[in-house]
Amino acid sequence: MASAISSSSGGSIFGSLKRFDAYPKTMEDFRIKTFGGAAITIISGTIMTVLFIAELKFFLSTSIKESLLMDTTRSDLLDINLDMTFQHLPCDYLSVDAMDISGEQQVDVNHDIKKIRLHANGSAIAVEKVEKLGNDTQLKPDRCESCYGAETATITCCNTCEEVRAAYRAKGWGLESLGAIEQCKREGIVNRIETIKDEQCKIVGNIRVSKVSGNFHISPGKSFQQHTAHVHDLKLLNQFPLNLTHTVNSLTFGDFVPGQVNALDSHTFVAQQLNVMRQYYVQIVPMRYIKLNGDVTLSNQYSVTYHSKAINLVKAARGEESGLPGMFVTYEISPLMVEVAQQKRSFTHFLTGVCAIIGGVFTVAGIIDSFVYRSYRAFQKKLELGKVS
Repeated sequence: MASAISSSSGGSIFGSLKRFDAYPKTMEDFRIKTFGGAAITIISGTIMTVLFIAELKFFLSTSIKESLLMDTTRSDLLDINLDMTFQHLPCDYLSVDAMDISGEQQVDVNHDIKKIRLHANGSAIAVEKVEKLGNDTQLKPDRCESCYGAETATITCCNTCEEVRAAYRAKGWGLESLGAIEQCKREGIVNRIETIKDEQCKIVGNIRVSKVSGNFHISPGKSFQQHTAHVHDLKLLNQFPLNLTHTVNSLTFGDFVPGQVNALDSHTFVAQQLNVMRQYYVQIVPMRYIKLNGDVTLSNQYSVTYHSKAINLVKAARGEESGLPGMFVTYEISPLMVEVAQQKRSFTHFLTGVCAIIGGVFTVAGIIDSFVYRSYRAFQKKLELGKVS
């Protein structure tokens, strides 16, 4: 008796639960399968598969989160990576210099900077073996040659052409001609300046500066410091046209990060006049790139504007005009930093997307199938009643 009561009670509970079934089933005998339904099923299945693959690819890719914060790395150094080509100036004409607002200057930078000589057609010039010219092998190693009036307490001998030029720069003088300097004639400097005038120059390398506002420039003439002034000796180049046409193959500040686009990459400036001063004004925004594995790369993004003007060398020498022929990059550093972080996409978001795809396509396919089936049935009935001509 108790067992019967228990069974009756259990049956009533399951019977009550059946009323909550949102998916009532029809008997197999009452289901009608049609050709149109099969076609819609195949099409909807294909659509669901394509959308699922797209959703899976999106889930497996990484998302990028960007945020803006204060830059706390102000004491670090800044690496300027450059790759530039000057199509109408040989490497012997050019010098690379850097300076910043703190007063630090790097004059005629050679460390980590490589100057590659190119033929007029752009092909690299093979490195030539340096041969001794004239009777250089017969010179005494302990000789003391004249500095041509530029001797000082610290500079008493000038045994090479470069030492004579350095002594003149230290005095603040300019050499009008190298032809009168015995050391320069002996080393073949005079003839060399003439023979290389049609060469190109590619400058590749790195300049490390303090992370403060400043500038670097690539200009003709030997650069040197005279008292507090930064000076370029152009006297020996006055007889040659200074065409500042150049191509910035690449210019970056800091390490490269994936997806980074630099404003000056592959930028070409064609000088319409001689002795042009090309100025680039760069706004640098520091960037911290965080990878999925936690590795951090510090780099920088930048925007740029530029301006050009022709320099009258005669007026500039008299102090009547400011400026110097060359390529100048003046940069300022923002106090804000952009943080770019890679992130994995949420699995729950992926699961929600998959459910939305399956449910959405299945529902829309059911609506279309119902519409097609009912339309076909209505047309068939009219045909049977002879209402369709």
